[in-house]
Parts: sequence; structure tokens; C-alpha cells
Amino acid sequence: MTYTPGIPEYGVVRDAEEDRFFHDLFGSTHVMVILRGLDPAAAVARATDAWDHGLRAIEVTVASEGHLETLGEVVTAGHARGQLVGAGSVYRLSQVERVVRAGADFAVAPGMHADVSRACRTAALPYLPGVATPGEIALAETLGHTWLKVFPASVLGPRWISAMRGPFPWPKWVATGGITLGNAADFLRAGATAVGMGAAVEEWDAAQVLLGSQSRATPATSEGDAR
Repeated sequence: MTYTPGIPEYGVVRDAEEDRFFHDLFGSTHVMVILRGLDPAAAVARATDAWDHGLRAIEVTVASEGHLETLGEVVTAGHARGQLVGAGSVYRLSQVERVVRAGADFAVAPGMHADVSRACRTAALPYLPGVATPGEIALAETLGHTWLKVFPASVLGPRWISAMRGPFPWPKWVATGGITLGNAADFLRAGATAVGMGAAVEEWDAAQVLLGSQSRATPATSEGDAR
């Protein structure tokens, strides 16, 4: 799966290629596995377990320079079996080039950073920005993003997603931050497309709702919405 930026310039134009990238990444599943603060061997083992259970969206956080080695090892393991791996906590311009060099297939951020968004688009790196306010959602649309990370989800709550779907019916929400097997279904019922979570998802018998049983259709592209 390759990604080519779908919009040549900025405006209220949604990037159909980036939208399709994340749609294909999640497939019929509803969870992104977040690997945070692990050494390379432990991260590869956790990622392998997730892939073996059918999950496809893996994020390795790169909160410090030392985490780039872990990202690189998980990327190598993933690519060997045809899986894509993203870099998380990418909110500084200086990080974009580093995670690209490490082989990241996409980037995730806790907030909405316009300069990082532009740098990722220049690097042909799909970007999942974080939002917590209507202003950030509107900015994300201006920058072409359709998949948005709701952060911190446990603080905002499922009702926030329900409320935001009124004025903003177009985003695909990925609720992240404080998600557990006990509350994940609440966020999905509120309108989240997926959730992001760490080790708890590995309680596989209890995580069936997140593994997905229904494939989502390829998102339609209508004139004025995406090009």
C-alpha cells in the first residue's frame, strides 16, 4: 500500500488518498495498538502478537530519540510480513524527517500542528492529528485530514464525539487516551471508527468487539469533498 498526497494545495479540500490509506490500514478492525516505551525486542514481540490476531494498525511512540531504534525494528518486522507501522507523538517538525528515515509508514500526533501536517504531506507521510476542540477540527479539515485522533478521549468522553458529529459529520474518529476494554465499546457506539490502546487490547477474548467482523466499504469521493 503506497500513499501519494491527494491534494496539491491547502484549502477546504479533503485528501482522498490519505482517507483511503487509513481506511485500508484499519480494514475491518477497530483498534490501533500503541507500543509505548518498549525496547525493540519487546515491541516487536507485541506487534507480532497483534498481527497474528489480525490487527493491522500499529503505532510506536517516539517521544524521545531513543525510541527511533524501536520504531525501526518494528518497521522491519512489519514490512517483512507486509504490515505497515506508524510513528506516534510526532508533533515537532524535527521529528518528521527522523521517523521517515526510520521507515514509518504514517505519523500520529496528540495535537493539531499545521506545520507538521504540511511537512508530512511534503514527505508523502499520512498524518493522523489529534483534536480536542472545534477549532482544531476545522483546522484539520483546512489541511485536508479526514481521520482525526480524539485526545485525550477518556477526559473528553463518548458524548464529546456524539456532539462533534453534529457540526462535523465527516471525520473518522480514532479515540485515544485512557481507552480500556471496559469503555472502548462506548466510544465506538458514540461514533468513533476506532480506538487506540496499549497492552489491554491483548486480552484477546475480551477484545473481540475491536477485532471487527464487518468490512467497511471504500469511502466514496464526491465532488467538493475530496480530490
